[in-house]
Amino acid sequence: MMLHIGIIGTGGFSKMHVKILSEMEDVQIQAVCGTSKAKAEEFASAYSIPSSYERVSEMLDAEHLDAVYILVPPMSHGEFELQLIERGIPFFVEKPLGVNVEQPYQILTELRKKPLITSVGYHFRYTDTVSQMKQLLSQQHIGMITGNWMGNMPQVAWWRDQERSGGQFIEQSTHLVDILRFCVGEIDEVYALYGNQVMHKQFDGVTAADVGTVTLKFRSGVIANISNTCVLPDGLGKVGITCYTQEGMLEWDTERLKLIEAHATSEIKKMVNPYLVENEAFIHALKTGDTVHILSDYEDAFKTQQVTVAALKSAKSGLPVRMV
Repeated sequence: MMLHIGIIGTGGFSKMHVKILSEMEDVQIQAVCGTSKAKAEEFASAYSIPSSYERVSEMLDAEHLDAVYILVPPMSHGEFELQLIERGIPFFVEKPLGVNVEQPYQILTELRKKPLITSVGYHFRYTDTVSQMKQLLSQQHIGMITGNWMGNMPQVAWWRDQERSGGQFIEQSTHLVDILRFCVGEIDEVYALYGNQVMHKQFDGVTAADVGTVTLKFRSGVIANISNTCVLPDGLGKVGITCYTQEGMLEWDTERLKLIEAHATSEIKKMVNPYLVENEAFIHALKTGDTVHILSDYEDAFKTQQVTVAALKSAKSGLPVRMV
């Protein structure tokens, strides 16, 4: 069974997903849609894609597609998803789902009326070290958790614009929120403090906060804190989670999981490419209808979106926000 796939977007994530998909059996990348005909044609030429378009509706009218990958910046979501739902076409969408909760909720409402296979790019869920952390935490008594997403400001204009990116917590640190939801459970309360310390002095048009810290209270009673910043110089950064339990500490980062106990320390290195695994799960679901390997569908990802948007609301109001 040959699957014909469409791509919306011509940026870095499109290149990464296309490279993975192009190496899969029975998968044909049939068409790409860009913000201009020139961008779409250039991308299609570089990756030997038969057709290119500048309007999604034109692509969907002209092609018979089994699924579409939506690989666009946060502010561009909404119209594409709704068009695909209307036509009954499954889709993979990169995180975050948008810059707010209203638009994703509209999409989720339509999906509940007309269910489709969906997958959202929370790729860390597919990392072997995260699944092992989840298993270990289920066997331990968690006290608290801290997380960090510390780095520099991506050099694209939309990222520094609060209205277009949603800010660092919605656009980047969402991964940490999602890992903790996956490993620990649902979140009941959010309290956040954001600040503008450095980047607005270095670049024009910076309206997104460049420092922030967010406290999360889980339904289980576990308390976590996630801090982020984008003020660091290029090449420096720290991304990770530390879990403090009665048995010791679990230190996770993008490459390994370290277990620190009273009298012993061990380390588990990441052995899989999570981007490959998430794509395999989606393609398997399209071929068989079996979605068991998809670890983040639209319904689940919406819960992560709710938490990250609640953090922004808390930072603006100065008050904790209870999750509904």
